[in-house]
Amino acid sequence: MKRQLPGLHDATPFPDGFFLVRVAYAQYRTRVDKPFVALNLIVREPANFAGRKLSTRLYCTDKALWKLNWFLRDFGYESELLARDEIDDRAMVGLAGVVRVSHSAVHGRSFLNIDGFAPAMSWDEFRLKEAA
Repeated sequence: MKRQLPGLHDATPFPDGFFLVRVAYAQYRTRVDKPFVALNLIVREPANFAGRKLSTRLYCTDKALWKLNWFLRDFGYESELLARDEIDDRAMVGLAGVVRVSHSAVHGRSFLNIDGFAPAMSWDEFRLKEAA
């Protein structure tokens, strides 16, 4: 069966760099070995990637909680909830911030990595850094 997917011919992968994003979806998912928060991030800037979606996971294991905490703090998650060690999926939707994206290859498979976070108000600083 044939299907038409508009835009398929000129879809380009995300380059390494910084993106201003907004959380469109967040859900805590439990797994026996590795619980995680699944995130869909919608790109706001740069303009040529605006509207595109980044999907990622932030793991909730003891060793990885620092990264989830970093994300929540920089994206402006409610400090009261964070202080009580509470995750509210609905409270994460709409949060905005800057992410740093990179790629890695493991055993011939390519992965999109989210390497860092920053508050949305620092976007101009990162945009200027990318332009230089």
